[in-house]
Amino acid sequence: MLQQQPKAPHPAIVARFEGGGAHEKYLRLEPSGGVVWEDDSARATSFGSLTEASRAAFRLPAVWRAFGVPMIPDHLSHAA
Repeated sequence: MLQQQPKAPHPAIVARFEGGGAHEKYLRLEPSGGVVWEDDSARATSFGSLTEASRAAFRLPAVWRAFGVPMIPDHLSHAA
């Protein structure tokens, strides 16, 4: 019988939609504990897994409707 290997955690970030879903903002946590929403996902705080990012999103105020998003490696994000 074949055993499935456990998947390695995949880095993720926290995002939310702004402007009626017009564009996403990405969470950056400051060392002081502050929350900043960035337009550029490259400046977002990276979490070790989608589970960690989702947990962080659920701890934010509900009005932000934040959610965890897997990070896309650079070599895939520019594919045609």
